[in-house]
Amino acid sequence: MPRNPLRELQPTPVWQNFARILAVPHGSGNEAALARALKAHAESLGAQAHIDPAGNLLIRIPASAGFEHAPTVVVQGHLDMVCEKNTDTVFDFDNDPIQVQRDGDWLTAVGTTLGADNGIGVAMGLAILEDPDIIHGPIELLCTVEEETGLNGALALSPTLLKGRILLNLDSEDEGVFFVGCAGGRDTHLTCPLRVVPAQLSSYQVAVSGLRGGHSGLDIAHNRANALKLLARALNALRREVSPCHLSHIEGGDKHNAIPREARAVVQLNPSDAPAAAACLARLGNDLLTEFRGADAGISLTIARTFNAQTMLEEESAHRLLHLISALPTGVLAMSREMPGLVETSTQLARIRTLARHAELLLSSRSACRFALEATVDQINAIAALARAQSEAQTGYPGWRPDMSSFLVDLSRDTWRAVHGETPLFTAVHAGLECGILKEKYPGMEVISFGPTIQNPHSPDERVSIASVAAVYDFFKAFLHRLALRPGTPAPS
Repeated sequence: MPRNPLRELQPTPVWQNFARILAVPHGSGNEAALARALKAHAESLGAQAHIDPAGNLLIRIPASAGFEHAPTVVVQGHLDMVCEKNTDTVFDFDNDPIQVQRDGDWLTAVGTTLGADNGIGVAMGLAILEDPDIIHGPIELLCTVEEETGLNGALALSPTLLKGRILLNLDSEDEGVFFVGCAGGRDTHLTCPLRVVPAQLSSYQVAVSGLRGGHSGLDIAHNRANALKLLARALNALRREVSPCHLSHIEGGDKHNAIPREARAVVQLNPSDAPAAAACLARLGNDLLTEFRGADAGISLTIARTFNAQTMLEEESAHRLLHLISALPTGVLAMSREMPGLVETSTQLARIRTLARHAELLLSSRSACRFALEATVDQINAIAALARAQSEAQTGYPGWRPDMSSFLVDLSRDTWRAVHGETPLFTAVHAGLECGILKEKYPGMEVISFGPTIQNPHSPDERVSIASVAAVYDFFKAFLHRLALRPGTPAPS
């Protein structure tokens, strides 16, 4: 049997619990067995544990002796992991335990995602049950489900479940970096009615490709190109310079949180006009390479003969759809007035599909400010109305506006300095975290997020720094002790 590298690592309570987590499959939507296993483990160590109707696990850990009246602290992470593997790896995420290997300071999995996001955070929370060196007040260890697929477990939490109003989220991925804010988000679905007529000319596919894309929150500040917006520009240019040019079909984009890298359309042209169309796209392609220099160096616009389409859009419908795509906002809308360099509000045209009698469009909007998010959705709705398109905005999830005045900022800064002799960084992220949901569900909640260094999450290249886990755990223990000793808290006799 191959040696398990986790048995050799320090701190032992963290890595033992991480091994316990890796032994039970726990992809998003498949966390029930792991929740039951951790519940049984916690109860065997004298803690009270409860699994709510959504599958979230809450473990109530009694305070260290003499600290029973200290403030209750909520320690939180999520149970689920992203399940990705290399194409040549034989692995069943529903049944097989994760296999790990060590490469110097890094721990990785064998051909799959590791699940350090967020298994290491959960393991640190579970270590409180077993580490006699931790001094702490009452702890509520909250382990949510389906974080990776929409923050669903946090959204389903009962607002009466938690007693604590101090939240330590262990789902950050850079040692010495503390998050004090995140963006909220809402998706908006548009339905644009179309009229079609029989196609009369030859069909050509116009394609946009070669874009970098990226995460529509984390990478939006790079001002990368959006393939759907570029395709609309290309089609409008063709329709101005080549006549007749009719639109049959347009599609592109996929996930709501990804910047579209590719898009394509089918147009109707006379074959004799194809060279002029190619020249038009070549000129526009050169212009776009200049416009997006430094952000997208691989933009490509192409046109090629394709199978003949049976229908094309009536001219008024094509005109209205392309104007709708062109008018919809995409990209950074506002920067933070409190944290220089941080995007506060953005929106992203994420996907378009043309069906038989209508087009479906998806936009994903984000902001740390609830009012700005509402205004962005209102703007999208107004543009949709002008195009006679129907719009439906989903409920979404709340943001967490940075608050540098929180006592947790000063306390965590002082504790990190005391433990490591360095000043940590405080920042926010233009993406969704469960912290925003929990802060809204539990008014008055003070929140901070931190964790060890994890690289390449959500891919088979995911890895966690072993030394970073030890460094963050040392801080975590000292932080819990200082929270238990806050002014007004009775000291042990």
